Parts: sequence; structure tokens; C-alpha cells
Amino acid sequence: MPSIFTRIVNGEIPAYKIAETEEYLAFLDIRPLMKGHTLVIPKQEIDYLFDLPDDLLAGLMVFAKKVAHAIKAAVPCKRVGVVVVGDEVPHAHVHLIPFNHVEDMMFTKPTRPNFTPEEMEEIAASIRARYKG
Repeated sequence: MPSIFTRIVNGEIPAYKIAETEEYLAFLDIRPLMKGHTLVIPKQEIDYLFDLPDDLLAGLMVFAKKVAHAIKAAVPCKRVGVVVVGDEVPHAHVHLIPFNHVEDMMFTKPTRPNFTPEEMEEIAASIRARYKG
């Protein structure tokens, strides 16, 4: 059965897309830790990040770097952090999380921001406008 991320890649599930290439996709996390929290995935479904072939892993990180620059330009923050957990969805992915304090990147935070679909689209559009592929 395809992962939820593969279903997004295939267009079966909508997503707030940020950037896309032939091999990679970046889209907003629907349960963000911070405004602009983005997931970056290879389109090829491979469960574990460190099982990716070297060229796919390297390309993913270069793609993520470009997306992170766009997030930083669109969302006021000190930095954009990278988190790899890889347990919740069986599809390799990295989290790009804008933050001002390390606590902003804690997945155990008691509360998370809640954005309307319109706000999510505005955030995605703002980041997309600053993406330089």
C-alpha cells in the first residue's frame, strides 16, 4: 500500500506544495510546529532516509537547502532547522522548521499553531514565490 506521501506525489491527496522537481517534492506539514514547517521528500518511496541511494540522498539535501532559503525569506525566523525522525510515515523525509529558539522545534510541544486552509495556502504561496530552483 502506498504511503500517504506517495499518494500526495500521485495527486490522490491534496497538499500545500512549495516546490517540485522530477525527483523531489516539498509541501507544508499539515500539523506544523511553526509557521512554514515544510516536509521534503524524494518522490521514490523508500522507507528509511539512510537507505536512499547516495545520489538521491545528496540531491534531497541540495533540494532541501533551496527550499530552506525560500522559507527563511518568507517566514521571519532566526534559522531553518532540519529534523529527521522518520518513524511516523514509512517514506523518507526531512522536516524544515523555521525557529527562533530550539524549543520551537520540539515535537512534544503541548500546543501547535493551527492555520486555516486559506492561511496555509498563503504561507505556501509566499514560500513558493521565494523559491529559486
